[in-house]
Amino acid sequence: MTFFQNKTVWITGASSGIGEALVYELAKQQANIIISARRQEELERVKKNANYNNINILTLDLVESDTFETKTKEAISFYGQVDVLIHNGGISQRSWVKETTLEVHRKLMEVDYFSYVALTKAILPHFQERKIGQFAVISSVMGKIGTPMRSAYAAAKHALHGFFDCLRAEVWKENIKVTIICPGYIRTNVSLNALTATGEKNNQLGEDIGAGFPADKCAQQVLKAIKNGKNEVYVGKSFGKEWLAMQMQRFFPNILANLVKKQVPK
Repeated sequence: MTFFQNKTVWITGASSGIGEALVYELAKQQANIIISARRQEELERVKKNANYNNINILTLDLVESDTFETKTKEAISFYGQVDVLIHNGGISQRSWVKETTLEVHRKLMEVDYFSYVALTKAILPHFQERKIGQFAVISSVMGKIGTPMRSAYAAAKHALHGFFDCLRAEVWKENIKVTIICPGYIRTNVSLNALTATGEKNNQLGEDIGAGFPADKCAQQVLKAIKNGKNEVYVGKSFGKEWLAMQMQRFFPNILANLVKKQVPK
């Protein structure tokens, strides 16, 4: 019996990328799965590809936080409980600070930060009532460092660490865990869907993303971190430059800052 067998896992952003890969991996481990994203047709595709019966679809738009209470009740009703909520939905950004509109900054914060807070608050009473539960938060290496053309994205990801570190300190006595995941470059469509300075899609596959760590391998590392109850982990290529940057930020921040100054995206 696997750790996730018969556990109910709710995944946001499940229609592509890391979220989609998590669905397939959890299906192998015989979890009860709830998949959420905006696009019903993409969720149907993922469910079909998973070829697994215990998957329920729950459409969810992360900018519509006023629906989260109702959506949470619906999620709980599928299997009678939720054991793990994987916060994965979100968008990225590729633009210089001086050119990025305030609306883009607000959009990134709404989707990548405030939606996580709102959905957490919606399901937290359920975890507290049961005296068990786990939040898995897909952050990013950009939640720990800052590089050119990522200001809105990095700000939202940094905010996640502050909020969920505080939450962990508040709820650990109730047997509620918080695991923050910091992926490096993962081979997904994140750079294609990233917002430009004026809010349009970037529609360019970044070189580092294209050569990134496979999403299925990332999903395996994410689930291992959840299983082991880790507080915070990096996932991606072992000893890759993203991992190295996180170590330098911790031990040699001035050196990293000087290296980042010389980094100009292609």
